[in-house]
Amino acid sequence: MDKRLPPLLVAVFINIGGFSLILPLLPFYGQVFNASPFEIALLFAAYSFGNVFGEIHWGRQSDVWGRRKVLALTTFVAGISYFAFAFAPSLWVAIGIRVVSGFFSGTLSVAQGFIADVSPPERRAKTMGYFGAAFSLGFAFGPVLGGVFSGSEAVAASFRPPIFIAGGLSILASLWCLAVLRDAVPPRGKGAPLPRYSEALGFVRSQPLLSRLFVISFFGIAAFASMEAIYGLWSEANFGWSAHDLGFAFLAIGGGGLMAQLLLIGPLVARFGEARVIMIGLGVLALSMLLQPVIRLPVSGVLLMGLLMTGHSLAFPSSGALLSRNTPPERQGSTMGLMMASNAVGRIIAPPAFGLIYENLGHDAPWYLGAAMIGLVALLAGWPAVRISDRARAAASA
Repeated sequence: MDKRLPPLLVAVFINIGGFSLILPLLPFYGQVFNASPFEIALLFAAYSFGNVFGEIHWGRQSDVWGRRKVLALTTFVAGISYFAFAFAPSLWVAIGIRVVSGFFSGTLSVAQGFIADVSPPERRAKTMGYFGAAFSLGFAFGPVLGGVFSGSEAVAASFRPPIFIAGGLSILASLWCLAVLRDAVPPRGKGAPLPRYSEALGFVRSQPLLSRLFVISFFGIAAFASMEAIYGLWSEANFGWSAHDLGFAFLAIGGGGLMAQLLLIGPLVARFGEARVIMIGLGVLALSMLLQPVIRLPVSGVLLMGLLMTGHSLAFPSSGALLSRNTPPERQGSTMGLMMASNAVGRIIAPPAFGLIYENLGHDAPWYLGAAMIGLVALLAGWPAVRISDRARAAASA
């Protein structure tokens, strides 16, 4: 591992820990404002709405100003936004704050750009696996803190301690970036022109493999975010779970991702290549969604969410690695930012839509529709991506 990588992984762990800490609270925090399932889904989607603009903006800015400065600034402001969220006087103010928080947290493309800076193409999937492991570890750690420190009553004061912790973790990540993180590639500076996203979009559209990777990520992330949004409501309705219980359930989600990143993705990519690992991940994702309402037990409710995260953690880091490996260095920041923004659009549209489906078509309908959606994506975009990737590898080895 490149010695410049661990400081970034620590920053990712701290930042994602703060972000994920709030996730199990949102379904119950929304009840403070008497929010419907659709409005609770809007709390999830609002963050992603800000993420769209954040990923576009900060991905380009990091190419000019450097990854370190951008990560330090954004994580600090995101931390402040959490403290504001704790004192939101109404649902719509809370949604607005979530938009701001999402904008300043839209820096996954910056982190992935840093990884591309320090890792050669042939090791990128493995390096992205380390990134995914730090992400998953933070995702496992944060919700447990959220559940432990939240109160039992659906009043604002019950949720303020864990939200304060989330803000503190973000500010800690900012200070860590300033103190320890160092840019691997010198920033181009103020005089350098910003990358144009119209050019990045044109580049992606001209590459059959990349366009299919965008489709896979868009629909896959949309489905995952939707299940994440309705899971708290579904588990409360089926098992009577509270925010405390849900926090520990999210431990299994993070654990599934961590297992995939540390133990599975490296050997699988080495044996089958990124494109086939994406297909494996999509299959696991669809199966976990399909089985959730079929089995319907508390233990399976936890284990299948862990399996959902396992599929997610196989498919989408592999997709990002394959995208990065097929993107020239000067387009890394803008192309990664475009993909993160595209994914965020999926996280905006899908959770409210699935919230309406949950509310009007039945509590189990989102699981079945999500599984069907992933199956279609695997058939129409995943399998063609495998064929294109195989042809490219054969041509390179000829």
